[in-house]
Amino acid sequence: MVQISAWKWSKRRPCFQITFLIFMVLIAATSLLNELKVQHFNHHNQQMQSDHIPNSKKLYPIEIDRFTECSSTVKYSGRKIQWNENDRLTSVSNGEKECDVFSGKWVFDNTSHPLYIESSCPYMSDQLACHKHGRGDLNYQYWRWQPNDCNLKRWNVTEMWEKLRGKRLMFVGDSLNRGQWISLVCLLQSVVPVNKRSMSPNAHLTIFRAEEYNASIEFLWAPLLVDSNSDDPVNHRLGDRIIRPDSAYRHLSKWADADILVFNTYLWWRQGPVKLLWKSEENGLCEELDGQGAMELAMKTWAKWVDSEVNHKKRRVFFVTMSPTHQWSREWNPESEGNCYGENRPITEKSYWGSGSDLRTMTMVEDILSRLGSKVTVLNITQLSEYRKDGHPSIYRKFWESLSPEQLSKPESYSDCIHWCLPGVPDVWNELLFHFL
Repeated sequence: MVQISAWKWSKRRPCFQITFLIFMVLIAATSLLNELKVQHFNHHNQQMQSDHIPNSKKLYPIEIDRFTECSSTVKYSGRKIQWNENDRLTSVSNGEKECDVFSGKWVFDNTSHPLYIESSCPYMSDQLACHKHGRGDLNYQYWRWQPNDCNLKRWNVTEMWEKLRGKRLMFVGDSLNRGQWISLVCLLQSVVPVNKRSMSPNAHLTIFRAEEYNASIEFLWAPLLVDSNSDDPVNHRLGDRIIRPDSAYRHLSKWADADILVFNTYLWWRQGPVKLLWKSEENGLCEELDGQGAMELAMKTWAKWVDSEVNHKKRRVFFVTMSPTHQWSREWNPESEGNCYGENRPITEKSYWGSGSDLRTMTMVEDILSRLGSKVTVLNITQLSEYRKDGHPSIYRKFWESLSPEQLSKPESYSDCIHWCLPGVPDVWNELLFHFL
């Protein structure tokens, strides 16, 4: 019986092996199918997430900072930022409604101006608080901009807050744009209860919040618009200026969700050659290019983002043109050898244009902006600000560096003829912003 049982067992074994083999194949096939389904789901999910990320956020270049150095530097290779090179969209919007509000004159008006008192704004900057730092002549506060053929929309604090309700307004740029941001905060803060407003500490992104309007007015330090070694809001005075001409990721990761954006850039490109560290460069090799050429590359990188990501019906983008300087008094007063120091009245010559405002650069900027059509509104503050040689701090501001006896004996040698006193010229820039919002 044992032998028969063994024989019977041995006769059934091949059938069992085949059944077992088929069973294992089915398990393997089921596992493989499930794995393929999981991979397909994950890929689909990642693709959906990627589709919701702006194109400009899909690349994560290695950040550069103030410690970044070039391993070596070569001449500019001629590499371009590819963006609408052969296309032109509609002509650039200069924000003109009924008339050209950027052509006009300054009218002395000590009845309606200034729009706020310097000492009443707790967020005033010592760099711009000219009266606090000794300026006795306050006439610079009383000038109102009057367009030739129409009137600016009358400033209204409540209406401006209603325009900003539930929104983020962000200024992006250099210290001149920061001055415009401080101006707007001072224009608006007085109607918000102290316990309903707050200001974050000075940082890459600084935020003023008004709780009852669920709104914020923000400033993002980005003097060159693209990523650079000068992006620290405090420690940015460096020997070499290094930029990533094809990346603004550090900044746009913060500005991408703002509802209203106000950009500027200009003066930082006027300080000599710029070193280019392309995003794809891994060995620290830099190319060197003049300031205007480097600015054009940066502007096109910025414009690519505006062109691809901005729906002008849902988000407003403004670009503020170059802010003029008044470094040479001979330009408005021949045979003199000073600057803005001691000036207390605007220039009245309508055609005046100083050397601090470069026409070639302005033409380049206009050409790029013209390709964006209605996606961007230009606040052309250059000509109207050219007249205001009296509006700068000169010596009436806080200086963080110690001044030598030689400098103190000659005020013109350390006068600030770049920035603007507040209240003053930047308030008008914000009246123009209000006019077009």
